[in-house]
Amino acid sequence: MRLLVVEDDPDLARQLKAGLEDAGYVVDAAHNGEDGHFLGDTEPYDGVVLDLGLPKIDGLTVLERWRRDGRSMPVLILTARDRWSEKVAGFDAGADDYLAKPFVMEELLARIRALLRRAAGHATNELECGPLLIDTRAARVTVNGTAVKLTSLEYRLLTYLMHHRGRVVSRIELTEHLYDQDFDRDSNTVEVFVGRLRKKLKVNLIQTVRGLGYCLAEPEDGA
Repeated sequence: MRLLVVEDDPDLARQLKAGLEDAGYVVDAAHNGEDGHFLGDTEPYDGVVLDLGLPKIDGLTVLERWRRDGRSMPVLILTARDRWSEKVAGFDAGADDYLAKPFVMEELLARIRALLRRAAGHATNELECGPLLIDTRAARVTVNGTAVKLTSLEYRLLTYLMHHRGRVVSRIELTEHLYDQDFDRDSNTVEVFVGRLRKKLKVNLIQTVRGLGYCLAEPEDGA
């Protein structure tokens, strides 16, 4: 899953990026509203952490522009402002959640997990498909109760497919959500990682839809 952090404090931005990456996310960062708006408008993020007090364009305006242009990714507002009127303005502009500074990283991660699972229509941190279970809170994958050890990229790929269970996901979409903006993306590498996942999972859940991409579903679901 790929996230955007828009935060003008360089130390906090680095802490956020490191903490989110340690939790298994791919993270891009912008340090002003103009760059943040551009990235959110042109790149397919699964979620955004957005500060309100940004230079060039304030965070509320950035959010309003995204929503006006049809950008629907979940947005968590992160700000030192804690007046109820500003919170209301943020939610009315299209924010999905609000976290005031200072904050604990564990709470931010929990809120991000909640936003992502709600956006995908899931009620809990445990995502299931037949014998496959992913605990997104613990970053743990099991098949029939047996733990499966995955690399970070394999885990990101599997989690993205699981969040979009039953839908065909193209190779291009996968590369856009697995790598940050500076990575030299090659959709052919997706085939390699899908092959590795199939061998490790040892169950027929990741199906190839010729000419379109991949779909994670139980065989009886039809795909």
